[in-house]
Amino acid sequence: PTCPRMVVIPPGRFAMGSWGGEVERYEGPVRNVTIDYTFAVGQYEITNDQFAEFIAATGHTPADYCNLLFVDELEVRTVPGMNWRDPRYGRPPAGDEPVVCVRQTDALAYTQWLAAQTGKDYRLLTEAEWEYTALAGSDFAFPWGPDLESACAHGNVYDQSALDERLPIPAPNCDDGSPGVSPVGQYQPNAFGVYDMVGNVWEWLSDCYVVPYPDEPTDGSAVMRAGCERWVSKGGSWRSSILRQRPAFRGRDPADLSTQIFGFRVARSLGEPDPS
Repeated sequence: PTCPRMVVIPPGRFAMGSWGGEVERYEGPVRNVTIDYTFAVGQYEITNDQFAEFIAATGHTPADYCNLLFVDELEVRTVPGMNWRDPRYGRPPAGDEPVVCVRQTDALAYTQWLAAQTGKDYRLLTEAEWEYTALAGSDFAFPWGPDLESACAHGNVYDQSALDERLPIPAPNCDDGSPGVSPVGQYQPNAFGVYDMVGNVWEWLSDCYVVPYPDEPTDGSAVMRAGCERWVSKGGSWRSSILRQRPAFRGRDPADLSTQIFGFRVARSLGEPDPS
């Protein structure tokens, strides 16, 4: 009963990536991806309560350090002893908030435990699966359409409630009511019925970060490279530029990164490709 609630995602095709991006963070070239199979995606990001159950059951040792933005200095520093139980919110983290200060290796360990407990193929999403799910059929840069001011109805983004004049981060002219992290599922779901794909916390994925996109794969599977040093993350957070919360934007981080604004959600394989 405490397993993540899942949403089945249908097969489909979409244009992945964009022709633009930040300096040294090219998001293309745009390529057509065909996902000819159904798969399941966590309806919400993994919460503190769910992660605590995993820790209690396995004795897994997660990161005991975490990156924190020191706003006055505009500097991100690693803080020893800062962790998922104490992410320095100035209060205890709530059980229904997304777990943070977890490495990609911690996220993978959680999926492996979940798979062992259930006999089902739980894992992290691939980059293509994540972007396809986040867009949910939209042809716009954001799943809800072209209007940035609509962001606050659809996710916990860096907005007027979080605005800090010390930070050189653009914010849409709207207020989502959450100046920091929020419980999962507080905003409108996308067209697939999935919550918080945009905003709240960044989500670890299973792909090695390669730029520009290679010619293959275009079937929804992950890009893998031997000796990979950086892995893809997507979705942005409550303290990220709205432009980094576009589903096409690609984070690129080492697997041992632990930070106050990174969490994850799970996927589950459902079987063979759809012959249709």
